[in-house]
Amino acid sequence: MDTHDDQQDLFQEIICQLWKSYDSFRNESQFSTWMYRVAVNTAIVFLKKEKRKVDKYEIVSENVKEEEGDSQIKENQIEHFYKAVQKLEKIDKAIIFYQLEGFSHKEIGENLGISEGNARVKLNRAKEKLKDIIKNQGYGF
Repeated sequence: MDTHDDQQDLFQEIICQLWKSYDSFRNESQFSTWMYRVAVNTAIVFLKKEKRKVDKYEIVSENVKEEEGDSQIKENQIEHFYKAVQKLEKIDKAIIFYQLEGFSHKEIGENLGISEGNARVKLNRAKEKLKDIIKNQGYGF
């Protein structure tokens, strides 16, 4: 989330969902993995709700001084990226967000309950889908 208020709202929603779904934990995986899955799914749903509310994203850069033109270009790039991500399926969104957070293929696989190789393949496919969506939005590479 871009703003502190949105981050706090999402955090509260994740805590609420964890509380509601605690009975569904079956000890088939580590508790932290189950918690992470609930958090990612909640975040995806939250982002969909936010997408309906706001079509533009604000970019906050505190330590970087950029010229107005560069700032506008980066803002447009990020806006196109987020719009494209919202068009992906849930699993592809999750994989892209895991990648952006710096997770390894193995960690992505563990968190999603798939093999490392499958995570690698799904990530590459998600990137290709994302690339195609961005191009179709009229923003080429």
